[in-house]
This record gives sequence, structure tokens and C-alpha cells, in this order.
Amino acid sequence: MRIGTITLDKPLALAPMEDVTDYSFRTICKEMGADLLYTEFASSEALIREAGKTLDKIRIRDEERPIAVQIFGNAESSMEGAAQVAEQAGPDFVDVNCGCWVKKVALRGAGAGLLQDIRKFERVVRGVLAGTSLPVTVKTRLGWDADSIIILDVARMLEDLGVQALTVHCRTRKQGHSGQADWGWLERLKNTVSLPIIGNGDVTSPEDVKRMFETGCDGVMIGRGAIQNPWIFRQAKHYLATGEALEPPSVPERVALCISHLRRSIGVKGERKGIVEFRKHYSGYLKNLPHVSRLRLELMEMYDLESIEERLCRFRDEYAELQPDAALLPDAPG
Repeated sequence: MRIGTITLDKPLALAPMEDVTDYSFRTICKEMGADLLYTEFASSEALIREAGKTLDKIRIRDEERPIAVQIFGNAESSMEGAAQVAEQAGPDFVDVNCGCWVKKVALRGAGAGLLQDIRKFERVVRGVLAGTSLPVTVKTRLGWDADSIIILDVARMLEDLGVQALTVHCRTRKQGHSGQADWGWLERLKNTVSLPIIGNGDVTSPEDVKRMFETGCDGVMIGRGAIQNPWIFRQAKHYLATGEALEPPSVPERVALCISHLRRSIGVKGERKGIVEFRKHYSGYLKNLPHVSRLRLELMEMYDLESIEERLCRFRDEYAELQPDAALLPDAPG
């Protein structure tokens, strides 16, 4: 798969997720084997106003490459300006979010809202292409709802515009995260256009990764499955290469990666903010372990790194000999 000067063979990508895929989580997933990273999605209006919080979202570092800045908006002019700002951050390419399903985005005509008006969709992407010399890619969904699946027409339009890759979350906007992703559309897309296709939706295990690649798609993007199990990239690569499953991470491995992730969060955001914003990740690192609900409640009341590390290490020592088995593998959808 080729995007600009980047060539990747069956890459595993970390999905862009609001308030999740910040620098600290991206680097954790990179170390676990993610081949392709994306920033959290950034508002075009906020970028052209140079809002500090949004500019922080697109700040990247060389160790994250290859990485894309993802932007969203509903107006050609603001998306052109946002693409210019995004290019200044130095990503390898710019990705256009045309798939976010949440009301505050989609009902304002951005994200998946563009699936209701393919001509507007085209204008928005044209704006991004006009605003940057970098390669441009797009992430979208199948359609607004089951009665208006337009992904094949969208793909043809994007290929004609010169977009260099298309990521498809195989649900409609109306589905959100409900129901089952329909991977059958990936094979149809590969038979319709020649641009690289990255599949997304319901990828929660190495077996899922293998089955998605069997549709013919060029890459696989993992979202919520990575929140619950950052090891999924390493596990999937091993499974693809050998056909064998890796042992689930042990309790000491889980605690060590959790602490490493927390320290990175603090290093970028400061102790209090880094700790508070990290709390969403405890459930993934500790899922299905004994007495984890009580442990999480304790951790949620702590505001200093030393106390958190001490508590996690006590937990680690208490259950260090617990043998990993299938019951310990995170099983949340993604």
C-alpha cells in the first residue's frame, strides 16, 4: 500500500479517536506494533483560529511516523485553511474525517454528515486538496443509513479527485457503534476502485485482522479494540506470520505498560491533568482481573503518580503468579 512516499505492506493502523489517541497512547500502540498512526480529529474552524487546545492535538513527533493529522469540517474554505495549518505540523499526510457519527459533528454537516450530500462531500475534499501539498486520504462510513449506502460512488469520486487512500468503517452513520460491521463492502470496493482501501469496524482480535485482510483490503484499522488491548497489534502480527496465538499479557506486563503509559501522559500534560485524562485507560489494562472494580475505584481517587504506582505495584505483586488464559483477554468491541 502506498501513500505519497510511504509504502507499507498490509499495515495495521490505530484509528483516530477523540480524547483517546493522544501522543502517549499513540506511542504505546506504536511500540506494540501499529504501523500507521493518526492524531485525534481536529476541527477545521478551531485550526484556522489557531486555538491552542486544538493545535496541541496535531502536535507530532518523529518517532510516531508515519502519521497523519486528521481534520473535519463542513465548509470548503475552512477545510482548505485547516489543511494549511495541518501541513505546518509536519505529518506524512492529511486525513479527512467524513465518518464521525456523533450528533455534534454529523448533524452540523461535517463528519458522516457529508454522506447526505455527495457534492458537498466532494467540495470539502477539494478544499483540503487545495490547501496542502501533502498526500490526502479520507475516512468515512458506508452511508447515512441502510437505505442510502453510497460508499461505491464516494470511492469513485475520491479516486477521481486524487485522494490516495480510503478508510471505511463498515457501518452506516445511523448505526453508530451498534449492530455488526458489514465487511462485504470491502471486497466490493476493491473490485470498484484501485486506490488503497483500509478496513475498519469490529476488529477485536488477531483472527479478526486475518479475516479482514481476506476481504482483499490493503490495511486494517483498529479502534476501540486497541483501547481494551494495546497488545492487539503485536498479537495480530504474530498470528498473521505464524498462525499461532501469543500468550495473553501477564499481570506484571499489564501493570508495567499501564505505568509506562501513565508516565507519558504526565510527561506531556503535567501530573494532575495527565492523571485525570489517563483514567479512561485503567479499564483496558486491568479488564477481567480479580477485584479490579475495587482497584479502579481506588485509583480514581488518586492524584499523584507515586501513590498510583505504589498501588498498582502492590496489585501486581499480589497477582504476579496468576496464569494468563483466554478469560484474561480484553473482549470489548472496536
